[in-house]
Amino acid sequence: MTRQYFGTDGIRGQANSFPMTAEMALKVAMATAVVLRGRRNGDQTDRAVIGKDTRLSCYMLEQALTAGFLSMGMEVILTGPIPTPGIAKLTQSLRADVGVMISASHNAYQDNGIKLFGADGCKLGDEIEQAIEEKLASGIDDDLAAPEKLGKAQRLDDALGRYVESIKRTFPKGKSLNGLKIVVDCAHGAGYKVAPMVLWELEAEVIAIGCSPDGRNINEGYGATATENLQKSVVENNADVGIALDGDADRLIMVDEKGNKIDGDQLMAALALSWQEQGLLKNDGIVATVMSNLGMERFLEEKGIKMQRAAVGDRYVVEQMREGGYNLGGEQSGHIILSDHSTTGDGLLAALHVLAILKAKNKPASEVLNLFEPLPQILRSVRFENGAKPLDDTQVQEAIEQAEKTLVGDGRVLVRASGTEPVIRVMAEGDNPETIENVVGDLCAVIEKAAQSA
Repeated sequence: MTRQYFGTDGIRGQANSFPMTAEMALKVAMATAVVLRGRRNGDQTDRAVIGKDTRLSCYMLEQALTAGFLSMGMEVILTGPIPTPGIAKLTQSLRADVGVMISASHNAYQDNGIKLFGADGCKLGDEIEQAIEEKLASGIDDDLAAPEKLGKAQRLDDALGRYVESIKRTFPKGKSLNGLKIVVDCAHGAGYKVAPMVLWELEAEVIAIGCSPDGRNINEGYGATATENLQKSVVENNADVGIALDGDADRLIMVDEKGNKIDGDQLMAALALSWQEQGLLKNDGIVATVMSNLGMERFLEEKGIKMQRAAVGDRYVVEQMREGGYNLGGEQSGHIILSDHSTTGDGLLAALHVLAILKAKNKPASEVLNLFEPLPQILRSVRFENGAKPLDDTQVQEAIEQAEKTLVGDGRVLVRASGTEPVIRVMAEGDNPETIENVVGDLCAVIEKAAQSA
């Protein structure tokens, strides 16, 4: 059975349109309860933890998910707005069967999504998501709880405080951020309270932007996917560094004191090198994705650090980290996983550990966080109508094969369907900028033609 609803990061779509409707959220909660409840040992009541970002539609989906879990006899704990990694942590600490984050991450407010975590704090694997979809298809009515076994819901008032303390405990003991002026951009999203709070409590001078959510401005001109305001603010305020989170604060992009953007690849390289020097990097390697720059791979190889590549999506990175025994991994887009401290991407956690490197080296961010010269890389997206399958087209497959032959030995090409929206991502990188420009342009033209004729 092909997955119909789940992509690379849960279920996502336009709010109040299928599949991101209240009715669908209700059914997803019910199906998830059936698949996951009773998996923990002991006779405890089955429990779900639900968090959200700052989108207007979160209120609607929060109530629908709550009703779905309650109807199956589960307790529900509501946290209010909180970063996605906070839900991962609370799912573990509250001994819940499932954690739910209502968020469409870096997307505009019109979109929303449902991310699911298991009792171990990790995002659900493909097998469990498949089981949930099968339950949705087969029906749920026979699994409803009896009237006397309906669940109860309650709010967790100190959810943010718990997350703040767990994050601060990971910072090097006895150290602080005193002397650093930091601009933090929270994208008007889930991190708007906790990120400035953590940085201030660690004694940094904090300038906060993107911290006035109104339900409709999440990610609008601010955050990890729109860093122009952050770059400008860092320079104008003569700050040492800038931090940009995305809507649910599981992603990190930084800006150096000159206003230059620093992506996830550079941040992972800095962490890997620092941890190697301190003897903290497990198995002398990291896990990146197929999107990470070849320049980083070459740099790490020169330093004796292995780099494995996983599929796009931080849960796939986590799975490969577990299999290989690595404690550092992430994506160029800024999802960075420090598995000694977290089970999923955590923008604020990663930021603290990068800031610790800056403090220890006492050098400008432009010097510490720009360790390699990225190879020229071009990424473009081709949108298609839902239901179309342009990658199955014979001419598209032949064009991809030809592109791979063109770049063999001098670069690489990657063509994949997005797991969060109906687009095909076309990426090429290599030593010759003109060649990769031509490769990407030719591929996009063929894919667009196939998408239009589908």
